[in-house]
Amino acid sequence: MFNYLDFIIIAAFFVILLVIPAVAALRSRGKGANEYFKSAGSMPWWLIGISMVAATTSTNSANLFTEIIRKDGLSGNWVWWAFLLTGLLTVFVYSKLWVRSGATTDISFYELRYSGKPAAFLRGFRAIYLGVIYNLVVMATVLLGAVKIGVVLFGVPASTILIVTGVVSLVYSCLSGIRGTIYTDFFLFAVVMIGACAVMYFGVKHPNVGGWSALMSNPEVTSRLSFFPSISNKDALIAVFIIPVAVQWWNVWYSGSEPGGGGYIVQRMLTAKSPKHAVGGTLFFNVLNYALRPWPWYIAAFASILIFPDLASIREAFPGVNPSLVGDDMAYPALITIVPNGWVGLVAASLMGALFSTIAAQLSMGANYVSNDVWKRFIHKDANDRELIWVARGASLLLIILGCVMVPLISSAKAGFDLMVQVGAGTGIIFLLRWFWMRINAWTEIVAMGVSFLAAVFFQLVWPKISPVELLFWEKLLWTIAVTTVAWLAATLLTKPEKPEVISNFKALVRADGHDVGKGLLKMFVASIAIFAFMWGIGALIGHSF
Repeated sequence: MFNYLDFIIIAAFFVILLVIPAVAALRSRGKGANEYFKSAGSMPWWLIGISMVAATTSTNSANLFTEIIRKDGLSGNWVWWAFLLTGLLTVFVYSKLWVRSGATTDISFYELRYSGKPAAFLRGFRAIYLGVIYNLVVMATVLLGAVKIGVVLFGVPASTILIVTGVVSLVYSCLSGIRGTIYTDFFLFAVVMIGACAVMYFGVKHPNVGGWSALMSNPEVTSRLSFFPSISNKDALIAVFIIPVAVQWWNVWYSGSEPGGGGYIVQRMLTAKSPKHAVGGTLFFNVLNYALRPWPWYIAAFASILIFPDLASIREAFPGVNPSLVGDDMAYPALITIVPNGWVGLVAASLMGALFSTIAAQLSMGANYVSNDVWKRFIHKDANDRELIWVARGASLLLIILGCVMVPLISSAKAGFDLMVQVGAGTGIIFLLRWFWMRINAWTEIVAMGVSFLAAVFFQLVWPKISPVELLFWEKLLWTIAVTTVAWLAATLLTKPEKPEVISNFKALVRADGHDVGKGLLKMFVASIAIFAFMWGIGALIGHSF
């Protein structure tokens, strides 16, 4: 599949990938933990936004979009399009609050908002839960996408793919801290989009597709082109539109789309030059992420339907691939095999870029939690900057090893997405209200986190064994939300409110004003319409050009 030109392109990609963080490391040398974890608050809005979207874009992105479109059509993407509302709420209401808080991580927020042993426990447990347990699910899902692409592209064992990914991601994320990660994300995102456009172009030109016009006039494609599910298909309407738009976006915690902000999104906001740069960067991220980034993958997914119309055709094309890996999400890796030499090297590099940027973001976030919110807070309070940096690097090593071990537990891109959504169900509203409703306390979050996790485990693993009634995914989601909401409301009302002085100090710190919130909600509503219209406008232009 590859010739010498492809290997030269891939080699050049790796050289640039390692040179950028190496140069950033020289610039950051000796500047301490504030530089390593927050780039000393020096990042401009445009670089923050591109880094956010690079961190969100993984090898699993193309696989996920392809699986969704092949199964549910374009409208199936509402399961993640709805998170645009979450993102814009973060932009116009919460980004300023995060920067004003002065938090080192979003987990350190807990001891600003709450106090005493419950706050300390919540901070430590949440750091382990998100930085390690949940983080491993995310990384395993992303690594699964890499394995499915790698076995098709390179014909090498899954273990080889995981080892190479682990080593490169560690070097990339640990060498220079968040500054090097953000700089490298800029390069990786450019490569990723060029590669995605190449796959789209050659997919559309394939003889089974017949060009742009033939693609858009084919019944297999036209039946999947609607932005909204058909009213006549009640199950699809509820599952992919009503539930995501009415409930999911504000009451489900999902990595990268946390209600109120969190994870690597907040991590990058905290590197901003000012609150305005944090707002601008997060807004730029949402425009890129929802309106521009996915279109090459959408079009490639439509082409894959005509080139590989069913799973049997994928198995037939790749008889050497383990049948357990073959699903609709593998149609995109299969599509890459039609890309000609010279271009296929660039496509391979782009997929590696998507993989490394996401894994590095997860490693950086998890290591930050372990170092600052566990090690320094609970194990060695007098740890100096050098020690914290080395703890973070050690945590990154452990995380990538465990993430690789978990890969066989995830069956497909959509299965991984559903699991992550299910685990966070019912907790999102707390993250929105805790800045304003001072009756919420540490026990609110502790109970919500525990109950949502247990409910997700029950409905995913226990229910199928004890009941003949098969629950749909959205039914499991609603049950988890209901149980979790009742539990955390009861915990809130049955436990003592936070101390008045803690509440007073928190209010003075973040300066959350009701008038600003009202304006922020209005801006969120207008921006949501604008970005969705922009996304649909691009789709209309693409369809017209066909």
